[in-house]
Amino acid sequence: MIRTILLLLLSISTCIYSQEKYPPNTFSSPMDIPLILAGTFGELRSNHFHSGIDIKTQQREGLPVYAIGDGSITRLKVSLWGYGKVLYIAHPNGYTSVYGHLQKFAPEIEEYVKKIQYQKKSYEVEIFPDFGELKITKGQLIAYTGNTGGSAGPHLHFEIRSSVTEKPTNPLLYGFDIRDATDPVIDKLYAYPLSEDAQVNQSNDKIEINFTKQKDGTFLADTVKAIGTIGFGFIGYDRQDMAANKNGLYSAQLLVNGKVYTDYDFETFSFPETRYINTLIDYDFYGNNREMIQQCFKVQGNNLSIYKELHNDGKIVINEGLDYIVELVVKDFEGNFSKVFIPVEGKRETLRIVKEASKTDNFIIAKKPNNYDLGAAKVYFPANTFYNDFYIDLKEGNDTVTIHNAKVATHRNFTITFDASKYSESDRKQLYIARLDNKLRPDYASTFKRGTTFTTRTRNLGTYILAKDTIPPKIYPKNFKEKQWLTNYRYLSLHISDDLSGIDTYSATLNGEWILMEYEPKTSTLTYNFDDKIFDKKQCVLEVVVTDNVGNSTTFRADFYRK
Repeated sequence: MIRTILLLLLSISTCIYSQEKYPPNTFSSPMDIPLILAGTFGELRSNHFHSGIDIKTQQREGLPVYAIGDGSITRLKVSLWGYGKVLYIAHPNGYTSVYGHLQKFAPEIEEYVKKIQYQKKSYEVEIFPDFGELKITKGQLIAYTGNTGGSAGPHLHFEIRSSVTEKPTNPLLYGFDIRDATDPVIDKLYAYPLSEDAQVNQSNDKIEINFTKQKDGTFLADTVKAIGTIGFGFIGYDRQDMAANKNGLYSAQLLVNGKVYTDYDFETFSFPETRYINTLIDYDFYGNNREMIQQCFKVQGNNLSIYKELHNDGKIVINEGLDYIVELVVKDFEGNFSKVFIPVEGKRETLRIVKEASKTDNFIIAKKPNNYDLGAAKVYFPANTFYNDFYIDLKEGNDTVTIHNAKVATHRNFTITFDASKYSESDRKQLYIARLDNKLRPDYASTFKRGTTFTTRTRNLGTYILAKDTIPPKIYPKNFKEKQWLTNYRYLSLHISDDLSGIDTYSATLNGEWILMEYEPKTSTLTYNFDDKIFDKKQCVLEVVVTDNVGNSTTFRADFYRK
């Protein structure tokens, strides 16, 4: 509470006296290498916008990370997923900087965190130091870059947030030097018939539009013949000068005969709204093709705050006999842009492509709760689970239910409840709810058991079953052998795995004392650092216990020597 009040007073006083919305050149770089980005702020990710920038670390781990300004560490977290090892610094000017996917913290911070890990006997911890307890100065070494958490490769995830609202803002607004004179790319262009009477190029379904580059560097699309209310969407990306990554764009603008219909950018957004990315993109197309079309019009359920200007929700009414010039302009943060002109002729033609109407026995009204009994399981959708109304496909089988498919996005968790009363008590202990992946393999869904009732809460549509796991986890050493002398070893590591329900918990002791073993799920590796020095015997007994999500357990024991 005291920490929160101090941060609030600090930020209020900053707002009163600050003359600039985003103070440029106030912060120093978090790294002492050229900043090259593998990911930009607002970049489109699965079910969320990217809330920071990803800084390349030369495909290496262990590069030093520095505080961008004076401040106090207000949060430290170590987790298996998400940002992995992450550090938060509150600065006197009302902003908080965030450094994620770290390999380890600077020595004094690492010692502080490990002390709490040993107290709680847990690798995963979340710590909120009192304001001023861990003071930091600008340019101070705070950590080393890594690949922990949900990272797909070594890099530094870096954010700047408001200390009060916690809204992330684009870090490039603060004057960090990123070399970028490269124009963004419009890769594909699509037109959408949006009203019942609408059509585009003899189609009442979405259709791709061809375009070619002109001598002046702009692009010209083939003439679109349309009628009714239509919209446009695109697939695009940005590149910096020194990177080949297809990064996210900063802004998009759609104009019709010179009038702005849609204008949005990624200056800032709030975490509660980030899942509404599923209404910015064509989610049906994404479900089929894993490519994200950004729609330049606003659809039902879209509550995003990124729009600077909207006319008629970005939807264009095309009248027969009239001509229109539509311009799509996409920009990166430095103002480099690409522009495509789309001539539209108001003309009704004979339909050649007719959108197939998909109807089932069950119609979802998004704003209302919906209950379904599918025999093997019951499904409950709270109000606003979905963004819009649609016909949902539901199928039941023996211990199996199919709940539509991955082409529809969900905003909230829904509940699936299985009745396991036909199974014996011993069998129920090894049962769990699983979602079948594309190869029909069971993927564990967090299962809550109450007697014979098994329940899971999820946002993932698809096929769910009651699966059984009778096989305990596997454990074997990676870098040592039984009875081996490990005097010159810096660490020891083991491989742990579970083929079905997945690993739930693990614990390790050395000579009967709990030790901290770091778990890296991406490599299925447990690692103990000998620098912890919690033993003083030459002969050491290591014991590791790993338990899966249904309670199957394996114990590994090994003797080794060290002096």
